[in-house]
Amino acid sequence: MLAITKQFLRDNGCHYKKGYIRPLMTPDNVYIFRFGKDELNNRIIIRYGHGWTGRQKIKEIDLRLHKQKHPRIFKTELSLMKYLKSHLEYHEEKVERLGLDK
Repeated sequence: MLAITKQFLRDNGCHYKKGYIRPLMTPDNVYIFRFGKDELNNRIIIRYGHGWTGRQKIKEIDLRLHKQKHPRIFKTELSLMKYLKSHLEYHEEKVERLGLDK
C-alpha cells in the first residue's frame, strides 16, 4: 500500500516507520505512516476497507505535517503525491531564502 509515496520519500531522503491499527468499533482498518528527514514528526493516516473480492480499497488519506491539529484529507494517493511534491518544492525554496541549509 502506498508504493508511490514510499518511493517518493526514499528519493527525497526521508525516513519512515509503518504501523497498523485494527479499531474495535468500526469495520475500517487504519494504517499509520510516520515520516520525516530528521524526526518522524509527520503522519499519513490511511483508512481502508476490503471489497467483496478481498481487494483493499482506500476510503480516506489524512496528512498531518509537523503535528498539525487539522489534517488535509485526500481521496487518492495521486492527489496526496501532487500535494507533497508542491509542498516540498515550496519548503525547499523557503529554506534557501532564509539560508537555513545544514
